[in-house]
Amino acid sequence: MEADHVRRIIYSRIDELPTLPAVVPRILKLMEDGRSNVSEVTEAVSRDPALAAKILKAANSAYYGFPQKISDLERAVALLGFNMVRSLALSIGVIDGMGGSGGDYAWEALWIHSLAVASAMKLTDAAAGRQEGPSHFVVGLLHDVGKVVMHRFFPEAFDAALGTGGKHAGLLDPANERAVFGMDHGEVGAMLLERWKFPVTICEPIARHHGGGPPADADTALLRVADALARKAAFTESPDLPYTAPAPEELAVIGLEEKAAEAAVEELAESEEKFRAFVTAIA
Repeated sequence: MEADHVRRIIYSRIDELPTLPAVVPRILKLMEDGRSNVSEVTEAVSRDPALAAKILKAANSAYYGFPQKISDLERAVALLGFNMVRSLALSIGVIDGMGGSGGDYAWEALWIHSLAVASAMKLTDAAAGRQEGPSHFVVGLLHDVGKVVMHRFFPEAFDAALGTGGKHAGLLDPANERAVFGMDHGEVGAMLLERWKFPVTICEPIARHHGGGPPADADTALLRVADALARKAAFTESPDLPYTAPAPEELAVIGLEEKAAEAAVEELAESEEKFRAFVTAIA
């Protein structure tokens, strides 16, 4: 398929997807407003009882490990922080909006991998002495959402992408995707999020995380490194796909030493049960 053809079909069919929760556009506007505060996010999320319930369920999961149950949204915001609750609301809204994904692909493993990437971004920021970016968690959690779009809109081509690639047949890697779709899942996911008016700080790293070449910015480098570290920790829906180590220039861009990267992999590898509990809560 030609990339332009794929793009036209996705743009024309996005309206067929379930409507995003009304709180998502509201939170996106709050992200653009540097003066927004905790009370505004709490008030926005509280208008959607189903979304608020999922955020509370996630907050009470083993992923966070709080000793006492969190029973109200205001308490969750106080404990998790403004940026995390905002990221959870956006991520859960998109995951709900995409609906379920059938077929034989390892969808649960994909979301666990995505959470591992989001966690790796946080660990990497800390290890490199960087302040965690306000969009990093949502970028990590949604970086592979393009695979869901490909399967939903192009199921036969999706299966074809799994069957290409010679010795890597049965794996959905970016080279296979480009051979069938003319683009990879990062580009497709960014198209979806752009149509839903997500900011460039979220869309660009997702679009570029398999783009090849030197990273254009630190957030793209961070996502590429976190993706590699999560796969090295065995969080992947394609366990036979060869591991590719982060490029030295990407580690340099974010100021991460190899020793710190190895420590992050070890910490991720010990978190599988926590990741599973979190994904069960939100997906």
